[in-house]
Amino acid sequence: MFAAAYPVRVDGTLDRNLSRWLWLVKWFLALPHYVVLAFLWMAFAVLSVVAFFAILFTGRYPRAIFDFNVGVLRWTWRVQYYAYAALGTDRYPPFSLRDDPGYPARLQVEYPQRLSRGLVLVKWWLLAIPHYLVVGLFVGGTYAAGHVAGGLVGILVLIAAVLVAFTGSYPEPVFDFVLGMNRWVLRVAAYAALMTDRYPPFQLDMGGTDPGSTLSLDTLPEACDIR
Repeated sequence: MFAAAYPVRVDGTLDRNLSRWLWLVKWFLALPHYVVLAFLWMAFAVLSVVAFFAILFTGRYPRAIFDFNVGVLRWTWRVQYYAYAALGTDRYPPFSLRDDPGYPARLQVEYPQRLSRGLVLVKWWLLAIPHYLVVGLFVGGTYAAGHVAGGLVGILVLIAAVLVAFTGSYPEPVFDFVLGMNRWVLRVAAYAALMTDRYPPFQLDMGGTDPGSTLSLDTLPEACDIR
């Protein structure tokens, strides 16, 4: 049942006909996204502070701020998936905060009707520390603004890029592991951004399809979707 699924869903569909050499210039092609995301993440940080006080005093995450912040995470995930957090597609990411069902990378976060006023004081720093250690191992640096600096993700994506260049194929086990690590990181990002009180599982859900996405989004009235 969906109640057992984590409320942050991260999906990615691997393109089967990846260019052998496009990955060499994706850093350049993605520059416009990096510039926009730098400003979006500044707004994300400011609005998260506003949301912190709103939750502290009302127990609710303002819906407009929630939708915007989820949109920033969604935009970031699409750029990361295109570029060096996955290299899973050659389709250029849309400049949009909205969900794009046709794009091979998707991120959804259920809107919480109520949030704990007490947890908001500690979950983003104290409770999340064990996950931060794991995330540091995975990405080795910042995960914002559409890029990954080192870590296991960076190493595996580089290996995948070399294999694509010489064989034309992205090894599926590598892809599954990369997606699992990205999914873990984005779950922690949403938790630290106060979007859910559900503690992220210490669980590497590998593969392109999130376990929570096996249930149609049409049956989830609280699923976040900016329209």
